[in-house]
Amino acid sequence: MSISSHLAEVKQAIAECEKEAGREDGSVSLIAVSKTFDADTVEKVLKVGQRVFGENKVQEAKGKWPQLREKYDDVELHLIGPLQSNKAKDAVALFDVIHTIDRKKIARAIRVEMEKQSKELGLFIQINTGAEPQKAGILPDDADDFISFCQVELGLGIRGLMCIPPFDEDPKPHFKLLRKIAKRNDIRELSMGMSSDFREAIKQGATYVRVGSAIFGDRKKKLA
Repeated sequence: MSISSHLAEVKQAIAECEKEAGREDGSVSLIAVSKTFDADTVEKVLKVGQRVFGENKVQEAKGKWPQLREKYDDVELHLIGPLQSNKAKDAVALFDVIHTIDRKKIARAIRVEMEKQSKELGLFIQINTGAEPQKAGILPDDADDFISFCQVELGLGIRGLMCIPPFDEDPKPHFKLLRKIAKRNDIRELSMGMSSDFREAIKQGATYVRVGSAIFGDRKKKLA
């Protein structure tokens, strides 16, 4: 099957999950995760109408998206991978949404760069719902204080929360936990769910799902 066929299948699955969950049509946005794929491969997805994309690394995105955006100026680009403070300038210039704010230094750096560049971004805080030491994200017990720090002290408009459940666990409790933290902090957007679990994420209230391999195929074997 082609990339366009896989994209159509994913969009159909999202629509079916919305209906099954009793949610409005279009309430879930698909982020096509284009990390590791070159500009020619990404353009195949652009040509069939997809406009929301996710990248993990600032440097990789910097190498392909400026040129693509010259042809497709309505793209919305999301940073879904860890951000280092020394990349904040480039990240703010290149991306429209950042999903991975997870410490005060990063939050401050983004605030400074948005002011310098006179640019407002959509901002998400990453929550480490599984408390995994190797994974980025604010621990659930620290989430409320960190959200308050970002909103009150820095004046950042936090649009949503993001999580990546442990790969070897049932994702449902993690999605529920993220939704609970968001609700008590009056945050409406939830970035959760990937190729293997986006259906469950939609049932639990995801507003953004991040899907890569189900669209582009295995990163070692690219689809036509």
